[in-house]
Amino acid sequence: MNKITQLFNIKYPIIQGGMIWNSGYKLAAAVSNAGGLGLIGAGSMYPEVLREHIQKCKLATSKPFGVNVPMLYPNIEEIMNIIVEEGVKIVFTSAGNPKTYTNWLKEKGITVVHVVSSTKFALKAQEAGVDAVVAEGFEAGGHNGREETTTFTLIPMVKKQLQIPLIAAGGIATGKAMHAAMILGADAVQMGTRFAMTIESSAHQHFKDTCVNAQEGDTFLTLKELAPVRLIRNKFFNEVAEAYQNCATVDDLKSLLGRARAKRGMFEGDVDNGELEIGQIVGLINEIKPVNEVVSEIINEFNQSIQTNFAF
Repeated sequence: MNKITQLFNIKYPIIQGGMIWNSGYKLAAAVSNAGGLGLIGAGSMYPEVLREHIQKCKLATSKPFGVNVPMLYPNIEEIMNIIVEEGVKIVFTSAGNPKTYTNWLKEKGITVVHVVSSTKFALKAQEAGVDAVVAEGFEAGGHNGREETTTFTLIPMVKKQLQIPLIAAGGIATGKAMHAAMILGADAVQMGTRFAMTIESSAHQHFKDTCVNAQEGDTFLTLKELAPVRLIRNKFFNEVAEAYQNCATVDDLKSLLGRARAKRGMFEGDVDNGELEIGQIVGLINEIKPVNEVVSEIINEFNQSIQTNFAF
């Protein structure tokens, strides 16, 4: 047992990222049933849809699971009330000020974790009273830190100053990477891309197929003026690149992005015109598998990595 498995009462120090359009109750329950911590991604759900997913997740697993909540969510108060009403015991917050809801959630017996991309924000989260921090390097998919600090740079820097448990995220999809992150000071790892590429992920098959065929160097961080996001190059990405070449303003970029662009790409399967959010490590993943197989492979490789003698 380490600090994170103890904190969440789980078997393995593996957390599934709460990704928009990928992280429905089926994925969260499958990861929890496999011994990790599954997270429902509230960022792509209307309040009542989230309630439905929480209720279905409770039926699909008897193990602990949580909800990831981007703080920029327009219905944030309603979302938080639903989480409390439905008896969710673990909440991961991101994209906002952890002070806003941490104490309120903890008073209701909920374990709170905040996602950050820098030491500065990790310390602010600790000061706000969170139970643990996810430090996410810019290799990660989806919305990302502006600093472009890589995971293997970020983790030891955060570890040096943080007193509470630390979860590493960004570019981690294998047992060896998990071992490396823990050597650098992480107590656990959070994996998004690896779990997005599973049978139980709620993403569209067209999106999964595109990701499976992605190679090293096919993802790019863009739209930093709005909110930095890592995307696979496609027709929409090329339109964004062209807009930059034409000196697009922030309003131009907002207009080009429009609404529901991520839903169109990841959930509806429009791989030409949608936002295809995924991490750099996607180039290493070339097969869609069930969650239990993925977790088993990661743990086996992790244990083998620990046992290997790297003496020279």
